[in-house]
Parts: sequence; structure tokens; C-alpha cells
Amino acid sequence: MIVMRGIRGAITVARDEPALILDATERLLRAIVERNGFAPADVGSALFTVTPDLVSEFPAAAARRMGWTLVPLLNFTEIGVPGRLERCIRVLVHINTEMTQDAIEHVYLEGAVVLRPDLTGR
Repeated sequence: MIVMRGIRGAITVARDEPALILDATERLLRAIVERNGFAPADVGSALFTVTPDLVSEFPAAAARRMGWTLVPLLNFTEIGVPGRLERCIRVLVHINTEMTQDAIEHVYLEGAVVLRPDLTGR
């Protein structure tokens, strides 16, 4: 049975530069696709967030650059909680799949591995 599942992911960047944001987001999305084996046609939507210190580019532009032209995408700014991880891009991808929830592989790269150490060691 096909159901909708969410896949979480996050990655950090060294600086607030458009090329760094786009390249990191694309790397994150490619890792999510590779580990979970889906195509753009399986994606219901994707929600991207950035920490308040990233303002130079929309991460969703990386998904468009990858060919996700028909996928509904939105960008948001995370709450600026003091002392939390900086320069972080997060994504929640909704896919239509037959995978069970425990088979989904969430992806945390670079400095973002600290966000969910329980999931990064799978």
C-alpha cells in the first residue's frame, strides 16, 4: 500500500553564500534520494528551513536545479534560539512510498549530525 512518509535531513554550511547554500542543499537532497530510493515524481512536497544567519539564497532553488520542477516547495526561517546550531539548512521531504516508517533513512550531514545522533548511526 502506498502511503505518505516524511524524511528529515539537515546540513550546515561554512558561510552565508548562495553557492554554498545551493551546493549543500543539493548534496543533502541527493543523499536523501540515494538512501531512500525515490524519484521526483514520488515527492508530495518539501519544506526547507534555514537558521536566521542564512539569508543569501533559498535552499529550494537547489531542488529546482535538480529537476524537482513540479514539486511544491517552501522556504522558512527557523526560530533563532540562542546557543543553537548555526548556519543550518533543514528539510522535510514528503514522499509517496510503500516503505514502512522504520525503513526511512533520515540524513544529517556535516555539523548537523549533532541534531539527531540517534538517527545518524543507522
